[in-house]
Amino acid sequence: VQLQASGGGLVQAGGSLRLSCVASGRTFTNYAMGWFRQAPGKEREFVADIGWSGTRYRDSVKGRFTISRDNAKNTVYLQMDSLKPEDTAVYYCGMRVYGRSAYDYWGQGTQVTVSS
Repeated sequence: VQLQASGGGLVQAGGSLRLSCVASGRTFTNYAMGWFRQAPGKEREFVADIGWSGTRYRDSVKGRFTISRDNAKNTVYLQMDSLKPEDTAVYYCGMRVYGRSAYDYWGQGTQVTVSS
């Protein structure tokens, strides 16, 4: 299985970025997809996920971030608007089998830096 994340970069506070993660090697529709992030010196934290039951977000990104998926392209997206310096982190996409809480596969991460 390969997860290839892209779309990170440097942006000013208030700006936007769209992350993409392309999956290969598994039947994409059998998996829920999620985004996590890890800032320097901090634990990896949940950002958002999407599956049969819908979408979920951590409270600090609700109303600013939108997760979506295109099953025809085996791709999950994270649209990030109104970015804040505290959103700075390496963002990772992950896949998990429906019904399980643990993620089975992870992408390599993409750096998002928000300047004030």
